[in-house]
Amino acid sequence: MEDREGRRVLVVDDDRNLRKIILTNLELAGYAVTTAANGLEALAAVEEDMPDLVLLDVMMPVMDGFEAARAIRTHRNPSIANLPIIMLTAKGEVEDKLRGFEIGVDDYVTKPFGPQELLARVRAKIRRVDADASLSPLTRLPGNLAIEAEIRRRIAEGRPFAVLYLDLDNFKAFNDAYGFAHGDEAIQLLAHDASEAVHQQGSSGDFVGHIGGDDFVIVAEPVNAETIARSVIDAFDAGIRSLYSAQDLRQGYIETRDRRGTLNRFPIMTVSIAIVTNERRSFESYGQVGEAAAELKRYVKGIAGSNFVKDQRRS
Repeated sequence: MEDREGRRVLVVDDDRNLRKIILTNLELAGYAVTTAANGLEALAAVEEDMPDLVLLDVMMPVMDGFEAARAIRTHRNPSIANLPIIMLTAKGEVEDKLRGFEIGVDDYVTKPFGPQELLARVRAKIRRVDADASLSPLTRLPGNLAIEAEIRRRIAEGRPFAVLYLDLDNFKAFNDAYGFAHGDEAIQLLAHDASEAVHQQGSSGDFVGHIGGDDFVIVAEPVNAETIARSVIDAFDAGIRSLYSAQDLRQGYIETRDRRGTLNRFPIMTVSIAIVTNERRSFESYGQVGEAAAELKRYVKGIAGSNFVKDQRRS
């Protein structure tokens, strides 16, 4: 069973007995539960104790579920505006569901419902929100928390693994010269190339994550690490040329001036890849892996062009 400790659910229904039944079932499943009897109370509860999910009845006095859902979705606080909402309704009419979906409701549960159905929908929605929150909005790849969890899992399993740390060279100069929109395209290109290389050259359990900016991590089987790195480099070196102007491609660099007016030349972007494995050395912590990869990355970035280097040191 997944860890639900600290997960908060707000139950909003004017039926006191139903609130009690839902509260009891959710608490038995490990959730922390607060309740409200109408939409106005719900909005106050949302602002006071930010829940992870709102179970919202449709038919209520003072402020009904549709009004409350609309107020949540248009709230000035983005964290509140994006709260997952599951509506509870005694009606099965398509029109009611469509109205709720147009407002931004995530799911419906029609009364009467069994406790297992309700719990399944709550669990599924919270899992989906957690997964979405961990993804980079630019590349849709898992972020830092997922990367750390994956490497910690590999260390705990004690089986051989390789971590490839990818970083673009001369990215800042490109971003400054061409603008952040083209910079985002370069990052998305590397994300695509890394994912495709793992798909084509890796194993089913391999992992691709986006640390942030132009830094990425691949966790793979050691036997495939160098092949994956070569595949990324070949694809990126071919694809990145489409983001440069014809003039910059002909001369092989871009020219920018710093604040003092000094003209600087920066070569076409390349990618540097550091590969660390536990084949010859052991890692006891996520931090040790990160330090080893960062040190090796600094070395490989000092070599001109796209390159990868595999750490051969022993413990």
